[in-house]
Amino acid sequence: MQRFRNLLAVTVGSLALAACAAGPDYHRPVASASAEQGFIGAQSAAVTAEAPQGDWWRLYQDPVLDGLVADALKANTDLRVALANIERARALLRESRSDLLPQTAVSTGANYRRLPAQQTAPGLQREDWNIDAGLSVSYEVDLAGRVRRGIEAARGDSEAAQAAADVVRVAVVAETTRAYADASSAAERITVAERTLELLDKTATLTTKRFEAGRTSRLDVSRVEALLNQQRATIPPLRAQRDAALFRLAFLTGRAPAELPPSVGMRAATLRLERPIPVGDGRALLARRPDVREAERKLAAETARVGVATAELYPRITLGASVGSTGNSLGDMFGAGPFRWLAGPLLSWAFPNMEGGRARVAQAEASTKAALATFDGTVLRALQETETALSAYSHSLERQVALKQASEQARIAANISRAQLREGRVDFLVVLDSERTLATAEADLANADAQVAETQIALFRALGGGWQS
Repeated sequence: MQRFRNLLAVTVGSLALAACAAGPDYHRPVASASAEQGFIGAQSAAVTAEAPQGDWWRLYQDPVLDGLVADALKANTDLRVALANIERARALLRESRSDLLPQTAVSTGANYRRLPAQQTAPGLQREDWNIDAGLSVSYEVDLAGRVRRGIEAARGDSEAAQAAADVVRVAVVAETTRAYADASSAAERITVAERTLELLDKTATLTTKRFEAGRTSRLDVSRVEALLNQQRATIPPLRAQRDAALFRLAFLTGRAPAELPPSVGMRAATLRLERPIPVGDGRALLARRPDVREAERKLAAETARVGVATAELYPRITLGASVGSTGNSLGDMFGAGPFRWLAGPLLSWAFPNMEGGRARVAQAEASTKAALATFDGTVLRALQETETALSAYSHSLERQVALKQASEQARIAANISRAQLREGRVDFLVVLDSERTLATAEADLANADAQVAETQIALFRALGGGWQS
């Protein structure tokens, strides 16, 4: 008896300690000081250290784009999946919280039976109805914190699901804006290509007249016709790119291609932003990026699961009670005779073989280490993506300026060569070469304009804006 009392005292003492020490308490990891400083690429005049705004796509001041983003945030299928995952995670959290409440169960049953003669009491019928009903109540005394740690883990999962949905929002907004920009830039490049085609057509007409007048050779006509057809061949791929971008917009906004409003395809100029982009600093970036928040919440959930696994090493005490009644009819069930009840505690403990429990603790600890490494990697990737986007945007602007100057000079050279050809001062090859150079320069400039818009959108996406719901 004394040994039992000693064991009971040790058990109660260990449970009291476990109530405040089942697993590690979570502490949010702190990023390094260098990660929270200003960006290397923020020295460019194209950006500013001001805090970026969440609805960054409105900086383009395009109502059609604003409407497309709003439609995408409502109807995008990937986002609908993410929102459903939030609902599921919240339901799991409610389920975990229910473990803090007493668990109840009601049972009832009825059957018609025939008993053997030797089992039938005198005066009772061998064949009769048997009705049974009962109510049971149980409550786990969460001394080791298993239930509370489980709620912490479920809460972390729920908040991680919310952050994951914000990650999808960032992607949906960025991809919708990118698709609209691609359609617009393709339309502008088509305009540039058609304008170049028109100029080449005029040159071809002039060359043909000079050939008919005997002032040039058939070779010159063939050369300009070849250049004209080469330029004409550049237009169908651009139209295909524009169509693909519009079809992508339809998908992103939850529409069939035929349902896309005609106004979406009316813009014929690349998206342009005539102001520095606000980028903030590293501290604001890490607080804003939803993928960093998702990784941090997953780390919190995994840390809590270490507590759940640790709590399983301690005895589990459940308080239970039940009442019930059995009779041959409903009237018999409410009499004093068939009524029954019981109450008492139940102690369960995986002892002395606890190797499986310790292995589960080790698994949970390993998962926590992996979650911490994932969080650190997410922080580093956020910084790397932002710096890369800043560098790409800055250098795309430099390329755009150089190509703009090249296009202007090529246009001047082409105009001079045409004038000199009419005066008979230059050979036709000089004109042909200047026309080819102008076509290439204008196409390169249009591509550079499109690249600037693309790197702007990539920068906005790296900054993590557009996830506020």
